[in-house]
Amino acid sequence: MRKNNFQNIFFNLAVYGIAVIAIVIIVYPLYFIIIASFSDPSAVSTGKVLLRPIGFTLDGYEALLANDSIWIGYRNTILYAVIGTLIHLAVNIPAAYALSRKDMVFCKHLTVFFLVTMFFSGGLIPTFLTVQQFGLYNTFWVMVLPFTVSVWDMIVVRTFFQTSIPGELREAADMEGCGNLRYFFTIVLPLSKAIISVIALWHIVYQWNSFFNALIYLRDSSLFPLQLILRNILVIQEMQAAMGTGEAMRVALRTADLIRYAAILVSTVPVMCAYPFVQKYFNQGALIGAVKG
Repeated sequence: MRKNNFQNIFFNLAVYGIAVIAIVIIVYPLYFIIIASFSDPSAVSTGKVLLRPIGFTLDGYEALLANDSIWIGYRNTILYAVIGTLIHLAVNIPAAYALSRKDMVFCKHLTVFFLVTMFFSGGLIPTFLTVQQFGLYNTFWVMVLPFTVSVWDMIVVRTFFQTSIPGELREAADMEGCGNLRYFFTIVLPLSKAIISVIALWHIVYQWNSFFNALIYLRDSSLFPLQLILRNILVIQEMQAAMGTGEAMRVALRTADLIRYAAILVSTVPVMCAYPFVQKYFNQGALIGAVKG
C-alpha cells in the first residue's frame, strides 16, 4: 500500500512538473514579446531583457497606431473574418452533412473527388487567372469566396455527423414526416454547436492571419487586411533605416525593432481575447470530430 502511494505521488509530481515546463515553454515567448515591445531595442538585442522591460518606452505603439491605415486594416480584417466565416460555414457544413448520409448516391465517389484536391492543385498561376477571369481580382470578395471550401473541415464535420448524431433520430424524424431540410436545420445543427464553433474558430484565425492572398490578389490599399498593412509599415520603416545615415539611421532602426514586436501584439491580441469564449466548444468539438474519426 505504501509502495503504491509513493508511486502515485511520484507520478503526480512528474506529471505536474512536465505540465509546468510545457506551460513555461509556451507562455514565455509570448511574455517576452510583450516586454520586448515596451523595452529599449538595444537592451533586447544584447539579451538584457529576460523577465521585465528595460528602458520602458511606448514609441513602437505610438508609431504603429499613428498610421491611419491600421484602423482600415482592422475594419477589413474583421469584415473578411466575419463574412468569410459565415460563407465558409454555409458551404462546408451542408456539404459535410450530405457526405455523411449513407443513402446519398455516389457518396464515396464524391468523397474521393474532394480528397484528391487536398493533395493536388493547379498552382498559383492558374488560380490567379481563374480569379481574374471571374472578375474577383482586386475586390472585397476575392478574400472570402475563392478559398471558401475546405476539404479538411468538411471531413472533420462529416466524421462528427457520422459518429455523434444517432441514426435513430433520423428514423424518428422520418416517422413524423420530417423532411431533409427541416431535419438538418431543426435537429442536426442544434446538436452540432461544438463542431461548428471549432470550424468557425479555425476559419476566423485563418482569415485573421492571412496576408498572402491579399498580397497576390489585391492592389487597392483600402482593401488591405491588417496583416498586410503591418507588413508594409514594417518594410517601409526598414527601408528608411537602410537609406538613412548616422543618427537618422539609428532612430529608424530602433523604431523598426519596436514596431516589429508591437505589430505582433496588435495582430494577435484580438484573437487571443476571443478564444476563451469558445474554448469549451473548441475542445469538445475537436475531440469528437477528429479522434473518433
